[in-house]
Amino acid sequence: MPYLAAAVTVVGIIGLLNLILTFGVIRRLREHTLRLTAVEAGHGHGDEIMLGAGNTVQPFQALAEDGATVSRDGLTGPTLVGFFSPGCAPCRERMPQFVRYAAEHPGGRDQVVGIVASGSREDADEYVAALAPVARVVVEPDGGPLYTAFGVQGFPAISLIDESGVVVASGSLIEDLSAPVAG
Repeated sequence: MPYLAAAVTVVGIIGLLNLILTFGVIRRLREHTLRLTAVEAGHGHGDEIMLGAGNTVQPFQALAEDGATVSRDGLTGPTLVGFFSPGCAPCRERMPQFVRYAAEHPGGRDQVVGIVASGSREDADEYVAALAPVARVVVEPDGGPLYTAFGVQGFPAISLIDESGVVVASGSLIEDLSAPVAG
C-alpha cells in the first residue's frame, strides 16, 4: 500500500507541474499574439510607420488615376495623405474612416491624396473606387516613389502635411492626426 500512495503522489505532482507549464505557455502565446497584432496594425515597429512630425517629405511627382499630376511642389495647403495596400486587414478596416475624414478635409478632393500600393491593377480597383470620390488616387507598386518620399514602413500610413511638404502629424490611425507625432 505505501507504494500505491507514493505512486499517486508522484502522478499528482507531475500533473500539477504539467498544469503550471501549460498556463505559462498560454500566457506566453497571448503575449506573442498581442505583439503580432501590434506589428500588423503598424505599431510596435522600432521606427515610425512613416515620416514623423517635423520631417520634410522628399520631392515626388506621380500621375493620379484621373490624369492629374500630384507633386510636393504642387501642394497649395494642408494635405491629407493616406497609403493603403490591398490584402492588408488593417487597411480594409480603416479605409471607411479615412474616407469619412477625407470628405470633411478643408480644400476637398484637391487637398487629399490616396496612394494604393499594389503590384496588380485588379487588386487596386476596390481601393481606387473607395478613394476616388474624396481623393486624388495614385496606384503605384509597393516601394514606389511616393512610398519612398514619405518613408512608409507599413500600412495603413496616414499623414497630414503642410504646403511646404513638412509633416504636421502621421500614424496609422486617423486619431494620430489630432496630436502631432514627435519627429
